[in-house]
Amino acid sequence: MPELPDIAAYISALEPRIVGQPLERVRLASAFLLRTVEPPITDVEGRPVRALRRIGKRIAIGVEGDLWLVLHLMIAGRLHWRPPGARLSGRQSLAAFDFPNGSLVLTEAGTKRRASLHVLAGEEGLRSIDPGGIDIFASDLASFRAALTEENRTLKRALTDPRLVSGIGNAYSDEILHAARLSPVTLTHKLDEDEWARLFAATRDTLRLWTDRLRVEAGDGFPEKVTAFRKDMAVHGRYGQPCPRCGEKIQRIRYADNETNYCARCQTGGKVLADRSLSRLLRSDWPRTLEELEALKRR
Repeated sequence: MPELPDIAAYISALEPRIVGQPLERVRLASAFLLRTVEPPITDVEGRPVRALRRIGKRIAIGVEGDLWLVLHLMIAGRLHWRPPGARLSGRQSLAAFDFPNGSLVLTEAGTKRRASLHVLAGEEGLRSIDPGGIDIFASDLASFRAALTEENRTLKRALTDPRLVSGIGNAYSDEILHAARLSPVTLTHKLDEDEWARLFAATRDTLRLWTDRLRVEAGDGFPEKVTAFRKDMAVHGRYGQPCPRCGEKIQRIRYADNETNYCARCQTGGKVLADRSLSRLLRSDWPRTLEELEALKRR
């Protein structure tokens, strides 16, 4: 799912292309995309774009009259900049937003239609879809700590809860925790002062690093390689590969369709965290340390 750095890169690419330009027409190829009825989507047509915003993992396009088109790309949704009047061909094409200088096309891979479009009026409408998480770049350490300690949750769960922190998902939470040298399963109520300072700094630094990197990567073009798996990431999507800090193999915890990647040497004091399915299967044979894990592999 596109997260804060990806959304920021999209907005940076869209600003010079559509701000000040009239939204001539909205073409919908999927009846399931539009999730609102009022205001009608035809009300935005013909109005110039006045602003772009990030709301969590959503992109909000504001047009004259304080109307907003809010896009949530979910897991497989992606945006593309195409020539004016670009055809909506193939099952992946869901919508096109036509401007005089080009068309913004929304696609979604796979068969599940999870991406959404809302048409909202004013600030009250925007607040209705905002989960409420803090903006890490507009917050200080105290407000960051207060948000994450509202409940006693694991660091992984707390960082990815949109009600607590805005725009962080599975990929960048892995990178943040590795940078902070903290275990993904440590409870928020267990952190000491130094650990909170490290986590806050790592969150800001990691998101800023990747936001800048993706903007540079796109240059004057449009971001077409938005993915949760990047070769320069430290741990996310790198199970079995060496940690760039210590060289130990990256470990993982798998659950449902997601997995958490971490370095046991750097983040958990050498302890191998229990994978739900495998630990149930192996029970008492589940390796507790990296040394036990290597011994198990040699059997």
